[in-house]
Amino acid sequence: QVQVVESGGGLVQAGGSLRLSCAASGRAFNVYAMGWFRQAPGKEREFVAAIGWRSSMLEYGDSVKGRFTISRDKNTVYLQMNNLSSEDTAVYYCVTGRLGVWPPPPREYDYWGQGTQVTVSS
Repeated sequence: QVQVVESGGGLVQAGGSLRLSCAASGRAFNVYAMGWFRQAPGKEREFVAAIGWRSSMLEYGDSVKGRFTISRDKNTVYLQMNNLSSEDTAVYYCVTGRLGVWPPPPREYDYWGQGTQVTVSS
């Protein structure tokens, strides 16, 4: 049974920083991508970032490049979010990719966490 659990969300002022964590369990993720999506009320789901099983396997959504950093330690993935604005307010979901797929298309992420709320006050 694969489980994906996010933590670290909360309320932060504009310009501030927040660090999200995601712990995946139930299988070895040696050759699986992990990443983050987000969704705000009334908006479409948006890709945020993904990290694979090699150091060069990094992808970022255009809206977060230069501000967010994804990192990984085995089956735990982190999202360091800096210079936050109200546009970053959303529920952030941690996701895992399918075996050996890089970069994963949105529908190729097989397990999703429950989400963690990030609210940026302006």
